Amino acid sequence: MSTHETQNTSVRPPRRGPMGHGPRAMMPGEKAADFKGTMKKLLAFMGAFKLSLAVLLVFAVASTVFTIVGPKVLSTATTELFEGIAAKVAGTGDIDFGVVGSILATTLALYAVSAICSFVQGWQMTHISQKTCYLLRERIADKIDRLPMGYFERTSTGDVLSRITNDVDTLGQSLNQGVTQLVTSVVTIVGVVTMMLSINAPMTLIVLLIVPVSLILVKVVVSHSQKHFRAQQKNLGAINGQVEETFSGHAVVHAFGREEEALEKFRATNEKLYESAWKSQFLSGLMMPAMNLVGNLGYVAVAVSGAALAIQGAITVGDIQAFIQYVKNFTQPITQLAQVSNVLQQMAAAAERVFEFLDAEEEDADENAIVAGDAPAAASVAKAAAVGASRVRYAAGGDGPVSVEFDHVRFGYDPGNPVIKDFSAKVAPGQTVALVGPTGAGKTTMVKLLMRFYDVDAGVIRIDGRDVRDMDRDEVRALFAMVLQDTWLFKGTIRENIRYGRLDATDEEVEAAAKAAFADHFISTLPGGYDMEINEDASNISQGQRQLLTIARAVLADRRMLILDEATSSVDTRTEERIQMAMDNLMRGRTSFVIAHRLSTIRDADLILVLDHGDIVEQGTHEQLLELGGAYAKLYNSQFAGETGE
Repeated sequence: MSTHETQNTSVRPPRRGPMGHGPRAMMPGEKAADFKGTMKKLLAFMGAFKLSLAVLLVFAVASTVFTIVGPKVLSTATTELFEGIAAKVAGTGDIDFGVVGSILATTLALYAVSAICSFVQGWQMTHISQKTCYLLRERIADKIDRLPMGYFERTSTGDVLSRITNDVDTLGQSLNQGVTQLVTSVVTIVGVVTMMLSINAPMTLIVLLIVPVSLILVKVVVSHSQKHFRAQQKNLGAINGQVEETFSGHAVVHAFGREEEALEKFRATNEKLYESAWKSQFLSGLMMPAMNLVGNLGYVAVAVSGAALAIQGAITVGDIQAFIQYVKNFTQPITQLAQVSNVLQQMAAAAERVFEFLDAEEEDADENAIVAGDAPAAASVAKAAAVGASRVRYAAGGDGPVSVEFDHVRFGYDPGNPVIKDFSAKVAPGQTVALVGPTGAGKTTMVKLLMRFYDVDAGVIRIDGRDVRDMDRDEVRALFAMVLQDTWLFKGTIRENIRYGRLDATDEEVEAAAKAAFADHFISTLPGGYDMEINEDASNISQGQRQLLTIARAVLADRRMLILDEATSSVDTRTEERIQMAMDNLMRGRTSFVIAHRLSTIRDADLILVLDHGDIVEQGTHEQLLELGGAYAKLYNSQFAGETGE
């Protein structure tokens, strides 16, 4: 897991999509902006399955062909029986059951082979579709580690989650259904038409008149139902969002007496969902009755024309029976092709979103970065070992604290609108530097630049005299431990959460880190102690306890530099004192950067940098800045006056 993932400051990952109603999912009938381009990318991605696809096509065609030939072979048995019965009635012969049995055995063999081929092509298609999903998820997971922080600040968490879950699943299901159905439907139509022509051309022309009628019916039904399907999905998302909001804010709804308003809002959305749902389901349900009606008209036409031709001796009874079966087999794939069209559009829309994510601009490649697939396996392993050794070397506390220099740094998320204009400062090894100033002054941005989440537009940031841009990002981030205002803990035991700082730590080292962070006492009072399971949103321990665990994790990591971002702002005074003592232990012997709005927590800092609009307006110790009587003194005195009631 990359360092930027540990910067996720929420205890519980956001669950809503960009519209606030859960991760964005594909809607029925949604179309890709570039269908052809997306399908080319998908086919190129599936190039590894060329052999499997070839096998799939061969068995799909074979299964369909054997099924199509079956009625024609079976028709000869019907003809043999009819002629045998007629001969018996006339007294000129009898039924040849040997021939009939042989024909039936041949038909059974054809259908058995067709079933085996169908099984093989189904197994192959499932393998291809699920392996494609597997590889796409792997590519997305790798891509997340290579994307710049700016991407995640521009894109909602729900949207990213939707691409790796909903869109990949939609792609896999559509691929599984669509490809096989497309092949079998096309082969069935071609094969059935060929067989009908071989039986009787005039009757075939009568059946072909069904096609335009069927297509018109399909088009009318689909065009009317799709808008209601879209409305259904939209209203379903809205109602899910309302339910989620109401239940998550249940206490607030009751506290303000807004139960009736919540119910009324729910009823209104539920009514809209009902209207769109029944219309979409009713209209889509008309498809099969309409197609059956057209098919039955075709049967009647075939029966009448076939009877007339049979009287004339132009066609046998068995051929009429086979022809009727082919008529049934002819209308079904036409309906399936209409459905496949929607499935393929949906698949392309999902694939487009996935490839859009995979094609997103990545962080500038580091010389020493490991890129999956860019080298032979042995070289990749060697690179991994080298970077791993670099991480250990730089993370080890034995190397001591580092120096940091900001040399005329300039940066803006939008290059034309700089957040940091001309920032210069020198931090000696082991110093504690506090960054203070109003919201938007650039404090957190400085930390992001320091950790190479972004690179500076101008100027240089040096660590131990080295330009951070000449260092591998992993190497830079291996120097830091972080304690943030919003704690990040995962579902697992307390021991596992602390060990996240250093995965090879022993139980004794984990417990020693907890003691150094003043967390051991409260852990021992919990049921299960270090083996107590923290739930997914860490609500079964207090905010202060969560903060102490993140400090223990940072202690265990034993990095040479430390970043503290408002680590005590959301706890009470007594808990703050304990956390402050734990942080004092943590900062000892490390170069530390502290972002603080509560200025009482940074009075002992070696250097305080007062930022405003991306520039340092004041710098010095707490006493020096108070004597100066400038911006810092005003901030400090206003907080002090507010705390004492003056």
